[in-house]
Parts: sequence; C-alpha cells; structure tokens
Amino acid sequence: MSEVTQPRNGGQILVQALLQNAVDTVFCVPGESYLPVLDALHDAQPIRTIVTRHEGAASNMADAYGKLTGRPGICFVTRGPGATHASNGVHTAKQDSTPMILFIGQVEGGFMGREAFQEVDYRQMFGGLAKWVTEIDSLERIPEIVAKAFSIAMSGRPGPVVIGLPEEVLFGSGLCADALPVRIAHAMPDPTALDELHAMLSTARQPLVVLGGTAWDEASCQAIKRFVTANNLPVAASFRRQDLFDNRDPHYVGMLGLGVSPKLAERLKTTDLLLVIGSRLSETVSGGYSLIKSPLPTQPLVHVHPDPQELGRVYQARLPILSSLRGFAHALERMPALKAQPWRDWTEAARADYVQHSTPPQPHPQLVGVDLAQVVAHLNDVLPDDAVISNGAGNYTVWVHRFYRYRHPGTELAPTNGAMGYGFPAAIAAKLQRPERSVVCFAGDGCFMMYPQELATAVQFGAPLVVIVVNNGMLGTIRMHQEREYPGRVSATELVNPDFVSFARSFGAHGELVERTEDFPAALQRAQQAGVPALIELRTDSRQISPQARLD
Repeated sequence: MSEVTQPRNGGQILVQALLQNAVDTVFCVPGESYLPVLDALHDAQPIRTIVTRHEGAASNMADAYGKLTGRPGICFVTRGPGATHASNGVHTAKQDSTPMILFIGQVEGGFMGREAFQEVDYRQMFGGLAKWVTEIDSLERIPEIVAKAFSIAMSGRPGPVVIGLPEEVLFGSGLCADALPVRIAHAMPDPTALDELHAMLSTARQPLVVLGGTAWDEASCQAIKRFVTANNLPVAASFRRQDLFDNRDPHYVGMLGLGVSPKLAERLKTTDLLLVIGSRLSETVSGGYSLIKSPLPTQPLVHVHPDPQELGRVYQARLPILSSLRGFAHALERMPALKAQPWRDWTEAARADYVQHSTPPQPHPQLVGVDLAQVVAHLNDVLPDDAVISNGAGNYTVWVHRFYRYRHPGTELAPTNGAMGYGFPAAIAAKLQRPERSVVCFAGDGCFMMYPQELATAVQFGAPLVVIVVNNGMLGTIRMHQEREYPGRVSATELVNPDFVSFARSFGAHGELVERTEDFPAALQRAQQAGVPALIELRTDSRQISPQARLD
C-alpha cells in the first residue's frame, strides 16, 4: 500500500484505484449517485470517459472492451433504473466469460432496507449474473475491494464483478493508502497430463480440436497454430469464437453452434479424440448436449479450462487439464510432433466440407432485394485481416458466421448469450479502442432498434464505423420458429421501421439505402470514406429466412 498524506473523498480514491490498474477508458451514463467519481474523472487525464445514451449500451461497450483487451471493461451507472438497464451487459459478460467491473451508485447506508429512492439490493439482483457482487462499506476499503474486483474479473474463468457505491462512502473524505496494481496468477498444465494427452493423440485416428473461451492473445493463438500444423490436426471453433484460428488455414474446419454444418456436426459425434481448449461446451456448442452428451461424452474428451470449477461441472472428461489457455498453448507448442499422423484424409475431408459450406451458393431464383451472402463475401474480399466484425442476435448473423472468414484474433465481437442490440455498441467501443482498424457492425432491423440512439455517441466521440442494417421488416428468428411450430399464424413479429437513412443523417452520420446486391460495393466504399459513422440499410427478401431456408 502506498502512503497518502492528504485527505481525499471516496470518488478520488476510487478513480486513483482505477489509475493504479492502468484503466484508460470508462463507459457510463452519469448519475447524481456517483458525482464524486465524475468529478475525479475530470482530473484523471489518462482515463477517457465515454458517455452513452443508455446504460445497456454502456455495459455492452464495457464487455466489448474486455473482449478486445483482456482487461476489465469499466462501466459506471446510477442506482436503481441505471443498474437494471446495465444488467444486460453483465449477463453477456457472464456467459461470454468477459472481464468487466460494473460500478453502481447506491443509497446512503442509513436509508437501506426502507425501499429508499431507487434502492435495489444488488447482491440479490446480480447474485446469479455476476462472478462477484459486493458493496463498499467504508472509504478505507475502496482500494482493497477494487483490487479484489480486478483480480476476480481476470482470474480463472474471466467474468463480471458488480460493486455498489453507497453515497456516504463516495462523498466522505479521509486518509486512505492506495493498493498496488493487481497481478494475476495463471495455472500451468501438469506435465503428466501433457504426457497422457500425447499418448492419447498417438492412438487416435479421427481427432478434433475445438477452440473457445477467452483470455487468449495473438501469441497463444500462433502457438496453437504451430502445434496444429505440426500434427496436421483439424480445428473447429466454438460458437462465435471463430477469430481464434485463421479461417483460411487448411486445418480450420468450421464453427460449432447455430448454423453448424451438418457434416461438421457428424464429425463431432464420430471423433475418437476430442481436444477442447477453453470452451465450456455449452448448450449451443454441443447441440443441446446431443452432439456431446452430458455428463459422460461418448467421445474420449480432453477438456482444458482455466477454472477448476468448470472442469467436471457439466462433463466428466477422460482427461481434465487445469491451465490458463495461454500457458497450455505454449506447452502444446513444445510437445513433440507425432511422426505417425493417420488422420490426414480426415483433416483434408473436414476442410473440404468447410470450404463448401462457407462458399455462398447461387441465390434462390425468386430472391428479391439484396443477397446477404454476396454482401458478406464482398466484405470478406475487401476488408483487411484485422477488421473487427460485430453483431447482435438474429437470423441475419447466420450469414455472417457462415460466409465471413475471420483471420485475426480479436476481430469477432459477438455475444454467445444471443443478446439483441449488442453489435452496435460493441462496434463503437471497438472503433474507439482500435481507431486504426476497420470496424463493421451487422444488425438486423429489430436488433439495431435496441440501441439506435448510440449513433449520437458514435458521432460525439468520433467513431467512424460502418453499421449494416439488414432490413426484412420482421423479427426473423422468432418468425422462423413461428412458421415451424404454428404455420401461417404470424403474431407479434412484424416490424414498422423508420427511414433508417434519414435517421442516421439526423445525427450527422452518413446514410445510404441499398436495394440491389450490385450496388453494395460502391455504397461500402462511400461509407468507409465518409469520415463519420456510417449506416448502410440493406433491403432483403423477407422470405429468405436463413441461408438454406425460405418461408414459402
């Protein structure tokens, strides 16, 4: 702890704790419940304060920051309604294993328990959503609790931490020493486990590697690539983790999740060695626990995860390995390559299946409007390798995940919990954090309308991203399920949308409407050269409900 000789209020102590931990950005909607923090941020020049127009957008931006940097995204919101709005991003961060710290104003301690103005019991509210929930009960404990929050958010399986800030703690003053910057300890794989893995691999005939989770970096992704190349192994990505392995590499064989290739799903069932690194093998990845059965998979499973509480929680692996993903990747890189690799044809066939599945088919002869597959294919051809692609939830994402080939770590911002509205705030955060990169957001018309007001945030803080609004006039995913379960009985899924182009221009953004596939390349070029946030509205065929299915 460093010694301090001058009294400070709670807001100053808290902001200094953020500075101690190298925080450079906070996302917030201001509230009177944490005024001392806002005042302290005024003088904290290393920290950029991004003010959003909705607390849900702020928490989603914090999640995106955490995904991009591996450091906790920091979000401040006011008590009560501010907290409930921000809970959306907390849920995403929990299921996506993203480091985040959400600070929430709280009523004065003496008023608690009386349902004071905007009072919420945060421990009860966020108990199942966050990795840790607490309230700071004294000014002197601010450095200690903030340090603990950073440690919990980044240790083991990363996740969100929620901290309540009672009014008297922030407004009070006193002498309080600062804590040291947090250092995270990482688990390393047991050498005997690595020997056992090597032995299992030596007897396999149809192995499959699955990559997922968070806390990767470029070096660890490259280490995995060298291991895979040396052993000629097929690699699949878990749901919305496609950027962990170059999709152009001959060893990449596709994504496990919504829209999975039927051939890849069959390979997952028939593999004789499943090496899962980082993924929880959730319901989405496992096909509702049917492709990989719980608790005893039919496939010999090697499960590598950084959190001991995850290993054995859902699956009883043949070989569980506790390790940080970075540590395990570098350990694999040092493992001797197998001389006998009888799975060569297996790998090549899996790759050929992926290439076929990810190549856009000829459009349906009755297709009207823009062919979304060709739009994604064009982006795949013209965007740089480090371009960031974000999206929220909806059937439109199936086109993106199927036909876009990710090439670089940290380029896929997509919520594994299926949160609508995530993509646009995430794209703003990405452009602010990585201004040198191209950032493109895909959003359905329903998805975009969750946080359309954040165009104001993008314009105010100078985030010249491109958002592509896929407009088919309905909530497509729900309509698809309706037609399957209740054919012809359309209910609550039709949308009446604004003039998206005029809406964008009213904020000072660039706006264009594209109604024909061949007009998209020129529109994209104009949007990229606009120098301001840009919106491209695509009018698509409402009957083309997915890449392979039409409503009629």
